[in-house]
Parts: sequence; structure tokens; C-alpha cells
Amino acid sequence: MSYVELFDYHISNNGARGDIFEAFELIISGEFGDYMACANPHSLTVAAKDNIFQQALKRADILLPDGTGIIIAAKILGLPCTEKVAGTDFFLGLSREANNRGGVKYFFLGSSKKVLRLIKEKMKRNFPAIEVCGTYSPPFKTEFSQEDNSAMISAINNTRPDVLWVGMTAPKQEKWIYENQSKLQVPFIAAIGAVFDFYAGTKKRSSNFWINVGLEWLPRFFKEPRRLWERNLKSTPIFLWWIIKEKIRKIRGN
Repeated sequence: MSYVELFDYHISNNGARGDIFEAFELIISGEFGDYMACANPHSLTVAAKDNIFQQALKRADILLPDGTGIIIAAKILGLPCTEKVAGTDFFLGLSREANNRGGVKYFFLGSSKKVLRLIKEKMKRNFPAIEVCGTYSPPFKTEFSQEDNSAMISAINNTRPDVLWVGMTAPKQEKWIYENQSKLQVPFIAAIGAVFDFYAGTKKRSSNFWINVGLEWLPRFFKEPRRLWERNLKSTPIFLWWIIKEKIRKIRGN
């Protein structure tokens, strides 16, 4: 596993193909509980005030550079991380590889029953060699009870998936994985949030134009300003200030 150290986080610099290869190594390892999470400026600034979320990101076996801000920070600070790997790209890339290999079982945890039904139907069309062995729509709560967790864990373990995809939005999904990984009999777990909606088609990902110019967040912000204002107007300036301070520290250190 190749990574760069950015603000004490080990962020993968393998690129999408390398991350997918690493994920398959974990899937076939015979071990349980390895997981992937995504790093972006918002998640790192939120984690600065949430110790469990911070630990969840730091303990991830694969931490994707899921944000143009991460790539910009790496460039300014002279770190060899040049390829953004979005959760959607990782999900689709891993699914293409799994479909080619065959015999891989998926479980989807999160979102609504409608979204899960659409995902299952689309998976059959796009990746017929992958078995969706189960789905589970958890109750919409800030925190799950012990009974909620037991029901989710039992549903997952009873189907013995190779990959568990978790879509509950950050930081809830990462914290849930971190706190329950030892109870899950799953080789590989991945927190992918909004990818559930993007793949189901209930929400649209930004077009390739915005993705290629590094502004994938902008159309989403215009569509959902009330939900995304903190991510883009509060977290981004904080992250930029971190970069400036780290750059000054490095210059003085040199």
C-alpha cells in the first residue's frame, strides 16, 4: 500500500487502478474487517473536532483522495499524490473487476428501500456476475440503538458477503464501520455515501466537464445549498489555512 502523509492521515497515492487492486488483495485475504474510507477537505476538518471520526479515517486500510482539495494540498506541499479517486469511480471500477472475476457477493447497507431496490435492479443489468446477496435500509436516526446494530450485523453476517457497501453519509458511516468492524464477517467494507443515490439514479453526479476541471462540488452546491453550504463555504477556508500553515512550517523547517 502506497500513501502520502497529509495532516497525519495516510492517503493513498496508488491511483484508482492501484486502489482497486489493493481492495481485491484484502477481499481474498481471508481476513475480516478491512475497510475503505474517503478523505476530502470537509471530512478532515470535521474529523478535527470528532475523535471517533478521526480514528475511523486514520485506521482505514484504504483512504481515498476523494476531493480536488486533497490533490491541490498535495501539490502545494510537494507530496506525490496526483490522481483524485472519487467514491463513485472506486465503486464502478471495483464492480467492473468483480464482474470480470465472477463469484463476488455484495451487500448494500444504507439509504431507503426504494434506492436499494433500484441499485439491485441496475446491478443485475450492469454487473450480472456479481451477486447482490442482501440489502438493508436502517432506521433514519442520528444514533443507532444496540438492537438496531444487532439487526444490521446479523443481516450482513447471515449472507456472508465479500464486500459490504455502506451509504449513510459521513461521518455516520465511517464511525459505524469503525465501531462495528470486529463484529462483521466481511473481508472488505467501503463507505461510499452519496454513491448509492448516484448509482440508483435518484440524484445526478456532476457532469464530466465539472469533474475534469476540479469543480465537481459546484453544481451539487447550487442544487442543495442549504445542505452543502458548510462543506463548501466553511470547511474549505479552514482547509486552505491548514495548507498555508503547513507550507510555512515546511519552508521554515528547510
